[in-house]
Amino acid sequence: MGIDRREMLKLGLGLPFLLSAGASGALAARLEGGVPMPSRKPGTAARLPLIMLDPGHGGRDPGAIGPSGAYEKDITLDLARRIAARIEAGGRCRVKMTRSRDVFVPLQNRALAAQEAKADLFISIHADSAPNPDARGLSAYTLSEKASDGLAAAIADKENAVDLIHGLDIGVTDPDVAAILFDLSRRHSLNTALARKAHIVKAAGSKLHLMDNPRRSANFAVLRVPDVPAVLIETGFLSNAADEKLLTSDRSRAKIAGVLADAFAGALKVA
Repeated sequence: MGIDRREMLKLGLGLPFLLSAGASGALAARLEGGVPMPSRKPGTAARLPLIMLDPGHGGRDPGAIGPSGAYEKDITLDLARRIAARIEAGGRCRVKMTRSRDVFVPLQNRALAAQEAKADLFISIHADSAPNPDARGLSAYTLSEKASDGLAAAIADKENAVDLIHGLDIGVTDPDVAAILFDLSRRHSLNTALARKAHIVKAAGSKLHLMDNPRRSANFAVLRVPDVPAVLIETGFLSNAADEKLLTSDRSRAKIAGVLADAFAGALKVA
């Protein structure tokens, strides 16, 4: 068909996530030879599982800014580095990061990095702001066209606007190909992501403060990775004074990173 996997994912990133089985089935029937499945293979004994950590924001995009002036981009990068170090020290899995320094990375590149690395789990780490300054605590999100609640929708809308403000707008040139790609691979990845989100929240909840209803969903562009289970973690909200105090404390970040590292590594056992 003259289109590689990178282009197919770019097309998919510009589409709504949920597509009807009937519509996509009709599209598949129109194509001769069909569309090949993405080439990611499950981990084997000879290959340690790979977690792709995505520190939110970076470079010219500071993300949320707390009342005391703390930048989300700095907090997420520090947390990701600590989490990566702990996971790798455990020897149970490998870690890669979408950014390891203070640079801007477009949302589509973050998703592509997870797919091209054949990651077994993609986790985007954030410390956002919320419309309600009383909102606080850790929460976890998976992809859904319809947000689970108004706060989830507001956070996703703000995150998705990053590329429009600081980077590139993602266009769609061939929606038929994107629809088929998503229909072929999204179901298993999303179901796995839901199960792993539940594990992370349960594992972290015994040691960290959780937001009310911590398992949420919204249409985050960065989670549109059709063949990699993807979860977005809000480690807290910089718009809340108590959360900002925790997230700007070196000691507290070390604790948060340790808890999340163990939760992420353990989530790989959940299918």
